[in-house]
Amino acid sequence: MSEKIEIVVGNIYDGKVVRIKPFGAIVILPDNTQGLVHISHISNSYVQNVDDHLAIGDIVRVKVLSYDRSSGKISLSMKDIQQPEFVQERAAAVEFEKQRERRAEGGSTFEEKFKEWLKASNERQAGLNKRNKRR
Repeated sequence: MSEKIEIVVGNIYDGKVVRIKPFGAIVILPDNTQGLVHISHISNSYVQNVDDHLAIGDIVRVKVLSYDRSSGKISLSMKDIQQPEFVQERAAAVEFEKQRERRAEGGSTFEEKFKEWLKASNERQAGLNKRNKRR
């Protein structure tokens, strides 16, 4: 029989993702209670789709943000916590794939867009300088 673990606000636990929702993931904690990792607390970067970062069965590290014992609601966060490597790899692979798709569709990376903006800006500045010289 396993020892009963008390969930404490501020502590970090390993939990298992049991459900994915559009607004976050339901994670079961060591004491068999379930908590919600809201989509805004999955990563330090923008998360458009929870499935891009988590899958059912993933073991994740979560911090307890709040625990309302009367309702049983537990709010969890994965932000600023070192996650298992496979979770990090999934997020990196999804981001890489998105960038590859954008390039294939003719979209530009940030660096390409910045170079284009800088070139246009320099051309505008040269035109202004030329106009001011004539005056």
